[in-house]
Amino acid sequence: MSSKYFITSESVGNGHPDKVCDQISDAILDAVLKDDPQSRVACETFITMGLVIVGGEITTKTYVDVHKLVRKVLADIGYTSPIYGFDGSTCSILNAINSQSPDIAQGVDTGGAGDQGIMYGYATDETSEYMPLPITLAHKLVKRVEDVRKSKELDYLGPDCKSQVTIEYQDGQPKRIDAVVLACQHTEAIVDKSGKKITSNARQEIIDIIAKPIVGKLIDDKTKFYVNETGKFVVGGPQSDTGLTGRKIIVDTYGGIVPHGGGAFSGKDSTKVDRSATYMARYITKNIVAAKLANKCLVQLSYAIGYPEPVSVFVDTYGTGKVSDEKIVELIRKHFELTPKGIIKTLDLLSPNFQKTAAYGHFGRDGFAWEKTDKAEILAKEGLGQTAAAK
Repeated sequence: MSSKYFITSESVGNGHPDKVCDQISDAILDAVLKDDPQSRVACETFITMGLVIVGGEITTKTYVDVHKLVRKVLADIGYTSPIYGFDGSTCSILNAINSQSPDIAQGVDTGGAGDQGIMYGYATDETSEYMPLPITLAHKLVKRVEDVRKSKELDYLGPDCKSQVTIEYQDGQPKRIDAVVLACQHTEAIVDKSGKKITSNARQEIIDIIAKPIVGKLIDDKTKFYVNETGKFVVGGPQSDTGLTGRKIIVDTYGGIVPHGGGAFSGKDSTKVDRSATYMARYITKNIVAAKLANKCLVQLSYAIGYPEPVSVFVDTYGTGKVSDEKIVELIRKHFELTPKGIIKTLDLLSPNFQKTAAYGHFGRDGFAWEKTDKAEILAKEGLGQTAAAK
């Protein structure tokens, strides 16, 4: 008997207030690491109408012009005019950064984890990115919004936007798109005579130019499109909603398909296992699925502050494993470095490349070391046997 169910995931664009804050925090992290890779950084950003506050703990030998960097990030996103309710060249900026607690530093300096906690990684073979399809499409939709906004193809769009995609699954496989939700900030240029909603032409443009190029192959005559369903979205960004680093943790990972440990990523250097161990967990699961040891795989790692080795390693292949979950745990412990120092070395996490992660998801995109599948061959050989791996 076949089973049918629906799964939804959302994403937000790089102009969403929370994502603005993530990008600022990671831009500061990158700037610090560029000149002092051993820096300790836990940077938080808050944004509201006309104001950016940058705070947290940074211990470093270098100097970063926080005000200049914040304004650059805002300009790159597109907050360059009062027409969008926020202008990065004129907003107020408050710098409230302190140094890391010496009580934490003494445990991290010897190679221990920078915090306690649980971290999850996941991979599935349902997409070429080894990611769940709903979150993959949701990210691509908001990236498409940015692209057509910056190219001026739709010159009425503002920086703030959100997306949501609902996929119908049958027998565990994605079959069709049931619903697409888009909320796109815009100028008054596309508001109709009532003053309460966008024109029908603009709505159709958003569907045809933004949505269909991304989701077209999986839609049918029953697919529903919800575009700016409140009517209009002129007042957006920090003018309408405060932003804070680390509030979009499900958007950053797997779209609610699997559990999340709770820790955010942006603004944290890699001694914080909230970030680095989550990257390692993704690296592990992607290689396991690429090795065809399972069709999908979840890994949970847990750590104690100040202690280097993980307290536990847990695997769930949801019944799709070609070998036992226990065997996969053995392979993980044998072939992956799981201490903070080992993770940092394996994934090259002292290099300043973090701002690129701060919008459109930390996983499923090229250019990051945790997306490599260089362990797949040895995992297949030892897990399935050389003959099976060759098949």
